Amino acid sequence: MAKQKTVYVCTECGASFPTWSGKCASCGSWNTLLEETIQKKDKPVQHKPLSTPKPITKAKIQQSYERISTGIKTLDEALGGGIVTGQVILVSGEPGIGKSTLLLQVSSNISRKRKVLYITGEESAHQVFLRGERINALNDNLFVLSETVLENIISSIDQLKPDFIVVDSVQTVYTSQLESAAGSVSQVREVSSKLTEISKSRGISSIIVGQVTKEGNIAGPKVLEHIVDTVAHFEGERGHAYRVLKVVKNRFGAAGELAVFSMEDKGLKEVQNPSSFFLSERPEGKAGSIIFPFTEGSKPVLVEVQALVSKTVYAVPQRKTQGFDINRLSIITAIIEKETGVFLKDRDIFVNIVGGINIKEPAVDLPVALAVISSLKNIPVPKNLAAFGELGLTGEIRSVHYTEHRIKEAKRFGFDKILVPASTDINDRSVIKVKNIQQAIGYIK
Repeated sequence: MAKQKTVYVCTECGASFPTWSGKCASCGSWNTLLEETIQKKDKPVQHKPLSTPKPITKAKIQQSYERISTGIKTLDEALGGGIVTGQVILVSGEPGIGKSTLLLQVSSNISRKRKVLYITGEESAHQVFLRGERINALNDNLFVLSETVLENIISSIDQLKPDFIVVDSVQTVYTSQLESAAGSVSQVREVSSKLTEISKSRGISSIIVGQVTKEGNIAGPKVLEHIVDTVAHFEGERGHAYRVLKVVKNRFGAAGELAVFSMEDKGLKEVQNPSSFFLSERPEGKAGSIIFPFTEGSKPVLVEVQALVSKTVYAVPQRKTQGFDINRLSIITAIIEKETGVFLKDRDIFVNIVGGINIKEPAVDLPVALAVISSLKNIPVPKNLAAFGELGLTGEIRSVHYTEHRIKEAKRFGFDKILVPASTDINDRSVIKVKNIQQAIGYIK
């Protein structure tokens, strides 16, 4: 008979402890330990090995992967050409951002040629129908199942034998073999493992929706991101029409790719040319605005970086950012003061990445610094100038990745002056190589 054991599991990092405490000793989070009951088997179960060791030179399969088109060109490109048979994709995002809308559109497109099962644990089948009717995603080959019990879901998969499944979301599904509540660490781990096993063994492509915490991380254990083939984050601000799907992990293609969508009444519409989309409302002749060729993959996008510097009325000047790390702004401000002699301790500084896009790559350092200087001196940046580069603590401009792609995208939109790190090994009339922040500032005067 299996023995029962009680442990306390951290909902943030998944670490387990024999006793409860207010603070997780592993990740340092407070009030995240939840009690869970697990069963310990008396004897280990012997499993038949799935394969035998072989030389890596003989591990190649003869047939190529079959890819399923999502019906959305930019999404196919972000995933490396489409969805591979048996691939498991994890999609996360803030509530109300449009995850269910996007996946219902994808399911409808795929159901034109294949049988699709849309499993919803957050809504009723009728609610899914109403959304499908609104975005014109109804199809007889698209089946909807409102269910949260894993065993019932597996039974429906056995009966229907779909080619593609969507689970929305994994935190609402639970297995009756565990006593813990749905969404707990052990439930999410068991459910995701079982769904992945079914997808791999039966050749069913799957998309799993993952809820996020208030910090924006995927809720549940980190193993959820490890066992799936692809992890994609759906980002965007509710006040903006755009949405960005960032692929941060992909076993069947390059990571870092992105797809841009526009939220409309009839659902999400792909943006074929995101650079023109973000530049369409850029003001001309205004100080504090500069163009930055942003990329997290091989596909660059031109975005506008804005800064506003004003005289402070507070004892401590304000530092506010939107779409940019506020801690990085403090570092850039300190570098500007030290290397250029500009006094900023009596100034409020606000930085905004236009459109609500969230940028974490270091290549945005130089555009942010130039936008701050432009706003401080009230001198507009030339409208044909773009910039990118990481800013070192001694004021030097350091190299970044995908330099050639960024330059090509900027030139395509008429930017014939592009400030780049001095170490860039590209000779072009549009390229201006700068060594440090002082030299870069000279091009906006």
